[in-house]
Parts: sequence; C-alpha cells; structure tokens
Amino acid sequence: MKHYGDLPKQFTSFDSSKVVIVPVPYDGTSTWMKGADKGPQALLEASANMEVYDVETDSEVHKIGIHTLPAITEKSSPEAMVDAVYEKIKELLKKKKFPIVIGGEHSVSIGAIKAVADQFNDLTILQFDAHADLRDEYEGSKNNHACVMARAKELLPIVQVGIRSMSVEEREDVQPERIFYASSIHEHKTWMYELLNKLTRNVYITIDLDVLDPSIMPSTGTPEPGGLLWYQLLEILKIVSEKVNIVGFDVVELRPLKENKSGDFLASKLIYTLLTYKYITGIK
Repeated sequence: MKHYGDLPKQFTSFDSSKVVIVPVPYDGTSTWMKGADKGPQALLEASANMEVYDVETDSEVHKIGIHTLPAITEKSSPEAMVDAVYEKIKELLKKKKFPIVIGGEHSVSIGAIKAVADQFNDLTILQFDAHADLRDEYEGSKNNHACVMARAKELLPIVQVGIRSMSVEEREDVQPERIFYASSIHEHKTWMYELLNKLTRNVYITIDLDVLDPSIMPSTGTPEPGGLLWYQLLEILKIVSEKVNIVGFDVVELRPLKENKSGDFLASKLIYTLLTYKYITGIK
C-alpha cells in the first residue's frame, strides 16, 4: 500500500513520525453491501491528490511525520483480526506513536479500543456513526461490526453522536444521557456543550463514515439519510480537540465506488483535518 499523502520521505520514516496509520482491509462481517476491504487502499490512493497545506489553520501538519504501516491482513475470523489489531496498536502506543486505524468495516475498531483502554486512564470512546452498534452478538460473533460499541461499553464510558438507526433490542442498551441523535444535532447547537461535559480528559474517536449524509458520503455499505454534513462534523471535531486529549482515532466503513471517487478523497481529507486539529489547534 502507498504511504498516506504520498509525502516526501523525510516525513514518512517510522522512527521520526509522531503518527502511524494502520490499514486494516477487513470486511468479514458486513451484512449488506460488501467492499469495505477496498477502503484503505482507495483512501491512501486518494490522499496522494490532497493538498497538505491547510487553509483554515495556515499549517502543514504532515511535518510532524506520518508513517503508513503495511496492512494487517488477518482474515481467518473476526476474533483473530481483533487480536491482530490489538497487538499492533498496543505496540505503537508503547512506542509513543499516535495511532490511526483505517478500515475496513467497523469491527476493526474493537482491537484498537481494547489497546487504548489498556494504555490510558480517564478515557472515553467517542463514536460518530449512523448506527448504534450496540448488539451484544450478531450472526454468531461478538466481534461483528454491529457489536463495536457493545464491546467498547464493557471497557469504558462511551458517547454516541449522529445516531439515526438501531434495532429495538439495542434501544434497551442505549444510555439516553450519552447519545446525541442526528435529529437533535440538526435542530440546535447547545447539544455540543452537553457533549463536552460527557467527555473525560482522554478520548479515542471512532468515525464510521456513514455518520455523514449520503449526499456527500455515498461510499458506505449502509448509507442512512439525515446524516451530518462536512462542516458540521468538522465543527464538532475541532471543539473536542480543543477541550480533550485525543489519544488516537479510526476512520472506517469506506466502500469505494468505481464511478465516484469523492468519498475516498473525503475520507483522506477528514484524517488530515482531524490531525490538524489535534496537533495545530488542539491539546498537544
């Protein structure tokens, strides 16, 4: 796989890079449209066409160093994949690297969440998603993409943003004071202050791209109408980065479309923008 951003070599060596990207092209538990395993490669290819100067902040965050590892290719079972991701993220955290996992479907986040839970105290998982992902088990696995936040909630406090779809069973596991539905986000902005009050000092962010509206992000396996728009999501991420210490994040569920590369580019730009917020305008 290519290096993220197709950056000059002085900004991509592992030893000097603060940030390490971990591609996980896994799509073993998707239940509707397959293709998320092609997401990491498509994202990295799109990133080569991205300007690395950020207009908003007048900065070039890539100069902190962004290294891209070879993909984790474990596909024998969801459990084996989760273990492989866990071990890799654990290793990176011990080396003081800032990890970014790119999927692949949402189950790739479970191993990363377990690793940061082991490493950090006072930690919250902040989920951006169209779906609650709170099923305890789905299609015979507790590590299905529909179970990500059920696994996270076993370890840490969670906060859910942009939700607009769930099963009746998941409704029983929702924490009403810790979920911000897409409808309320569209109606008013005061919810953002409530969100900040739910977060701890350290935060890991998991972004399922279907949190965005299909009008700007059609490249997902389960698009849901009524999602967030680009600047809505960025506003939230910027405010969060200014108030808490982001310890890592993932961007998942990119299902590339042959006829429309805009989703691939959006996903690559989202990573760069969140890194900019983390290292330029946010808490270091």
